[in-house]
Amino acid sequence: MAAAVPVPAGVGGDELRQQLSAALKPEEEIDDDDDELDETLAERLWGLTEMFPEGMRSATGVAADCSLVLAKKFYSFSRSALWICTTSFMILVLPVVFETEKLQLEQQQLQQQRQILLGPNTGMSGAMPGMLAPPLPGKI
Repeated sequence: MAAAVPVPAGVGGDELRQQLSAALKPEEEIDDDDDELDETLAERLWGLTEMFPEGMRSATGVAADCSLVLAKKFYSFSRSALWICTTSFMILVLPVVFETEKLQLEQQQLQQQRQILLGPNTGMSGAMPGMLAPPLPGKI
């Protein structure tokens, strides 16, 4: 036997049957009503576009297409510019840096040799004794 359900005041017979059937309906059947609207996010967004006028939709489409084309061109230009800058740096600047470093290393080795041969004070002066040219006459 079914349990007695209290009847609210002012409720008719049809309303009472609907309330009882909703109360006694299993949870699975209630959830199935929501599953009938199976649509993807893209479908839902496409359906929302219908609320805008055609001119606005076409202008938005053109703007999106232009943005995509500009982004592709900017990406292509960036790649080319980066390639040109990198290779130019490697060809033009790195050899100069390597030669400068090599020259500094040779000077440091010469200075160490002078310091070992002539004593600790000569390494600080930076020039070998006798290498200094005498001042030219008449010029101060």
